[in-house]
Amino acid sequence: MVRHENENGSVNVSTNVYTDIVGTAAINCFGVKGMAARSLTDGVYHLLRKESVGKGVRVHFHEDDSISIDLHIVVDNVNMNAVGASIISEVRHQVTKSTGTEVRAVNVYIDSMMIG
Repeated sequence: MVRHENENGSVNVSTNVYTDIVGTAAINCFGVKGMAARSLTDGVYHLLRKESVGKGVRVHFHEDDSISIDLHIVVDNVNMNAVGASIISEVRHQVTKSTGTEVRAVNVYIDSMMIG
C-alpha cells in the first residue's frame, strides 16, 4: 500500500487498485490476449478471464513510495519485443496518471503465445 499525503489529509492506495490498473492497461495493448496465471496442480499457464486481470500482476512496494511491477501475459503471434515495450510504456503511464506513484520497474513475462 502506498500513502499519499498533503495539507488536506492522506490517501492510501491498496494493492488491488494497482493490480487492476496494470492488468487493464496491459490487456488493452496490441497483441496481448490476456493475463496468465500458473496452475498449482499442473504447473501450466492459463489465460485468465477479463474479470481476473489483476491475478497476473504482482506489485512490489519500496520504501521511497515507488513500486515495481511484474506482469505475466499471453500474447498473439506478434513481435514480442514490440509488445513488451508497448506494455511497459502504457503501464507506467496509466499508473502514474491514475495514482501519482512513481514506477521504478515494469517486468513483462510472456508465459504463452497463441498461434492462429
